Amino acid sequence: MAGLFISFEGPEGAGKTTVLQEIAERLKAQGQDVVMTREPGGIPIAEKIREVILDSNHSAMDGKTEALLYAAARRQHLVEKIIPALKQNKIVLCDRFIDSSLAYQGVARKLGINEVLAINLFAIEEYMPDCTIFFDVPPEVGLARIWKDQEREQNRLDLEKLEFHEQVYKGYQEVMLRDEGRIQVVDAQQLPAQVIENVWQIVSSEVNLHKNS
Repeated sequence: MAGLFISFEGPEGAGKTTVLQEIAERLKAQGQDVVMTREPGGIPIAEKIREVILDSNHSAMDGKTEALLYAAARRQHLVEKIIPALKQNKIVLCDRFIDSSLAYQGVARKLGINEVLAINLFAIEEYMPDCTIFFDVPPEVGLARIWKDQEREQNRLDLEKLEFHEQVYKGYQEVMLRDEGRIQVVDAQQLPAQVIENVWQIVSSEVNLHKNS
């Protein structure tokens, strides 16, 4: 049996990283074999690409260059970490995956969802998340959280204007319409404990379905 692949998506400041860590701990407490990872990154090569993409000094980066770098990092991450984990029947919880590229580069960078999808399908082949959880939070709320949290990594995308982040949010809405069956939405404006419980319900259901399939 193959493992279970769940991605966590959302705008900047949605809180998905914190929730992912809590969900991973709960799964581990149940005896589940869990792999936590992130994009771009997750393995040394992809982490180096992450540094290039998110460096606030790289404001001159072209949108297509950005999209290609994300796809390159995703490919290496997939073959080196995600696929081996799935083949070992592990649960993979990934902070961002292909949907981020479709929203950020496809819509916000105006490259086109289909164009960015084509690049990424070449990179990931048939590997898609079994379930994606979208943390729904308005851009202005997410950005306010970022600037309030002094410990959070500040990157090049955080420095974009509000209009860019509004386009990212719009992009996610378009992506969700394309794949409603895979993507489940959680209201990320709720108290953190409630967000965690809502996500836990989704993940628990997916784990049970996978176990019984």
